[in-house]
Amino acid sequence: MRNIIKTDTAPLPKGAYSQAIEVDGFVFASGQISVDAKSNEIVPGTIEEETERTLNNLKNVLTAAGCSMQDVVKCTVYLSDISEFAKMNAVYGEYFGEGLPARAALGCQLMAGLKVEIDAVARHPKT
Repeated sequence: MRNIIKTDTAPLPKGAYSQAIEVDGFVFASGQISVDAKSNEIVPGTIEEETERTLNNLKNVLTAAGCSMQDVVKCTVYLSDISEFAKMNAVYGEYFGEGLPARAALGCQLMAGLKVEIDAVARHPKT
């Protein structure tokens, strides 16, 4: 069974995608960026500020799916400037604690001049 996850506590999609999809006990969360959930507008900032807002948005999507950050098994981090990895990583570590998920990180061009985007796969705790 496929369950579409939708919440107004995270940015609403502006394109042809869902915030997350739950399938067979796994939640696949779309890439989150530094967008204010209330205004649905991009909020640029330092890499630390954008990472924090991005991870808060991801956390809210996962919460809507019945998961927490500790249920995340895999993340992909996209950075517009790979040299800012260490700064992003410091904030990232605060959100996952000791139960760190598997992760890939890569440098790429992001929309609207943003510095970071993060997507995730979580295992639903009820499976």
